[in-house]
Amino acid sequence: MGNCWGTNQQQTSSSSRRVSAAASIIAAVAPRSEGDILQSANVRSFTFNELRTSTRNFRPDSVLGEGGFGFVFKGWIDEKTFAPARPGTGMVIAVKKLNQEGFQGHREWLAEVNYLGQLSHPNLVRLVGYCLEDEQRLLVYEFMPRGSLENHLFRRGSHFQPLSWNLRMKVALGAAKGLAFLHGEKAKVIYRDFKTSNVLLDSKYNAKLSDFGLAKDGPTGDKSHVSTRVLGTYGYAAPEYLATGHLTAKSDVYSFGVVLLELLSGWRALDKNRPSSEHNLVEWARPFLRNKRRIFRILDARLGGQYSLPGAQKAAALALQCLSGDSRNRPTMDQVVAALQQLQQHDDEDDDAAAAAKDTMEQQRGRLM
Repeated sequence: MGNCWGTNQQQTSSSSRRVSAAASIIAAVAPRSEGDILQSANVRSFTFNELRTSTRNFRPDSVLGEGGFGFVFKGWIDEKTFAPARPGTGMVIAVKKLNQEGFQGHREWLAEVNYLGQLSHPNLVRLVGYCLEDEQRLLVYEFMPRGSLENHLFRRGSHFQPLSWNLRMKVALGAAKGLAFLHGEKAKVIYRDFKTSNVLLDSKYNAKLSDFGLAKDGPTGDKSHVSTRVLGTYGYAAPEYLATGHLTAKSDVYSFGVVLLELLSGWRALDKNRPSSEHNLVEWARPFLRNKRRIFRILDARLGGQYSLPGAQKAAALALQCLSGDSRNRPTMDQVVAALQQLQQHDDEDDDAAAAAKDTMEQQRGRLM
């Protein structure tokens, strides 16, 4: 789970605790206690020993990553029985194990089960199950072989090749669809911690949102926002949320704008290794986003010019809209999805036109020879 602001006092007992539940396709009545949440979750309850066996006793060489919640381990289970399986057989899983000394604990663990245990969408990571045993808190997910978007954008090395323009736009569209689903009528959830490390990629670079520990139910009735403690990750939070604690779906739209800008530039939202005027990506890039002729200043050099300039300009204009200081001027996530779909369609048409032009040139060259 992500880096959080503030000191978040956690309860690690298994006593009932009222937690706001996501609007669910499955449950007609939102669960109000820990027992109700765990019963309504459409996932499997694992024992600690089952998960210890599936991960080979949480061996260090099976660690996939580490976050505020704790370490994530690679494991294997039988696809039908969900019993532990030998490495390399059955279904691959990712097991997130709570760090007892970490800042994030039972409350976030329960929120994760609550939301991902009930909501299902192609662009949300699948929660396979959980473990609640004594002080142990674990979560079991589908394994995402290409890891996080953060690694592909910011890590250097032979294992992480620069993402092409088309893959970046594919990831942006998939993540946007996930947020649009959360904001829709079936879920009405505010994600609250959208960032590159929480966007996971499958083998075909399909994006899926993970880590719902900070998610909140959206406002109900005539309320325009949810008042809450300011939690999230520096660099991604909307300015009005930081100033007032008023959380809306447009807060997620701002965070999406930050990630879209990271996709365009290949730079982190906050990077103190850069010159002081460039520490904050949004502040530095905003003047270039406003000027079509200067868009090239923010585009990732690793793209090697393999993109259409009109497409890059449209993506930059969309990012600028999402990053508006006035939340009322930001698009909805449904509108973002529509814009990205149109952009992808234009990019495909440009690719087809370029391929046709290349074929024509080759045919003409053949006639001359």
